Amino acid sequence: MTHLHRITTLVARTIRAARIAWRRARRSLRALWIGALRLALTIALIVVLGDGAVRDTSLSARITALARDHLFDYAAWEVEALWGKLRESVLGVGPYLEDEQGRALVLAYLETLGAAQEVEAQIERLYADPDVPDPDAAAAPLRAERDTLRERLRADQPLVERLIEGQVSAVLADEGFGLLGQVLPPVAMHFTETPVALIVSPRERIAVAANLDLDALPVEERESLEARIDAALGVSSLIVPLGGLSLYPAMIVEPSARDTARTLARAFEVTAHEWAHHYLVFYPLGWEYNARAETRIINETTATFFGRAVAQRVIARYYPELPVPQYPSFLAASAVTSQEAAPQAPPGDPDAPPPFDYAREMGATRARVDFLLWQGLVEAAEAYMDAQQRKFARHGYPIRKLNQAYFAFYGGYQGEPGAGGTDPTGPAIEGILAHSATLEDFLRTLRGITGREQLVGVGG
Repeated sequence: MTHLHRITTLVARTIRAARIAWRRARRSLRALWIGALRLALTIALIVVLGDGAVRDTSLSARITALARDHLFDYAAWEVEALWGKLRESVLGVGPYLEDEQGRALVLAYLETLGAAQEVEAQIERLYADPDVPDPDAAAAPLRAERDTLRERLRADQPLVERLIEGQVSAVLADEGFGLLGQVLPPVAMHFTETPVALIVSPRERIAVAANLDLDALPVEERESLEARIDAALGVSSLIVPLGGLSLYPAMIVEPSARDTARTLARAFEVTAHEWAHHYLVFYPLGWEYNARAETRIINETTATFFGRAVAQRVIARYYPELPVPQYPSFLAASAVTSQEAAPQAPPGDPDAPPPFDYAREMGATRARVDFLLWQGLVEAAEAYMDAQQRKFARHGYPIRKLNQAYFAFYGGYQGEPGAGGTDPTGPAIEGILAHSATLEDFLRTLRGITGREQLVGVGG
């Protein structure tokens, strides 16, 4: 019996070892398969989206020459990001964690991130305080604390990214995007310092004439480069921050961790926004992204509404103790307008000025600028935008520069009333979302729409 028992034990151990080896092999094969998909998607994105310097080729060439020293290096970023994803896929523990464990790790990461950002803010205050005679010495303990926190964040970041990807993927699968247990294309994101976008518009009309991604620049260097381009080419330029880029994995700006609920929602929103771009690459709305301005606006606005909807669902599912994010809405604005048209009780102070409404004021500003430019009154339009910039600042909405390039860029993301003016794109897409049974139905409806007239026909 002892000999038989030993044989039985040996066989059991052999079977157990074989099962473990098979699971590891399956996991490695799955990681390699996903890696191949990621590489294929990266190549597709580069082919379809190009290098960002599109629209007017001759103008783009001259702008590129002026901004050459600041151009963002995509290749180096892709190599580092893809290598990190491959290591986490093969060696990470993310797939073996329960939902509650993953949720706790994400929240702990945000707590550490908030601590690091607060220490960094303290260091900046020391260097900005003229009463501190030796800021280097005064900040030494804080720098050591910052470095320790940042090292911990670097170690935890790949796992946290994997958890965020998994939570977004689970919601996407529920919404109809799963195929044999896998969301295609696979969700992939990477927290990083994102580049900034140099947007150039003609002065006589609002349009994206060029769009270049640059290294992150301090504000004084942004102002200097914009001034050089405007003087040399007679255009309107603006360098704007980006929340993310639809590279693969998606480039997501490191969030501010002061408010956990808003930080989480923003991370999920931008991850899903960029995933929508990855999905649309395989359909006409993605293929023709650079073909016409209105196609790009439809694409970006679709991704905006999609990202917000996913963020709401992820928060509700995995973080029920946190408030579900609420976003501005064209439909809600219309409801408010209808209510305002109805008889109202008299206000307490009839002489008091009406409250400042940012969205309404920005929409009216865009409409007025469009009208002035249509009349050929370029200088009048620019003087009006300067005056409106000061007005927004007085009401607590500081805008560094309000010009044609500002509206060309922000008017392309019509997730709320404002910079799009009277463009019907945003309301039409929100209407389609409201009438879609699932988010898969929403993207399925929009993925073949590339023109405003076609969109309004569907959304109306």
